Amino acid sequence: MKKYNFNVGTKFQKTVWNSIANIPEGKVLTYQELAMKIGHPKSFRAVASACGKNPYVPEIPCHRVVRKDGGLGGYSAEGGIKRKKYMLEKEGHKFNKDKIILKICR
Repeated sequence: MKKYNFNVGTKFQKTVWNSIANIPEGKVLTYQELAMKIGHPKSFRAVASACGKNPYVPEIPCHRVVRKDGGLGGYSAEGGIKRKKYMLEKEGHKFNKDKIILKICR
């Protein structure tokens, strides 16, 4: 398991970013699943916020975290949502319009 020592961010953000660092290429988690994984099951919005404040893109691959309905959510890096979708497609993910097909990427 990768573990980074970040020099910015809150304790919660650092926990989120370290967890995201361990999502392998070709896999995704929802914001809710990630919140549960780090022990804060009701904090999925805070997880989404931490993703949006990730200063370590693309090393910390927040593009691999999506909404539970398959929507992409946000992407704060250059190119925004179009870039996030491109990166996920490059990793082999399939889409139905602008929603990732979650059952395929599990």
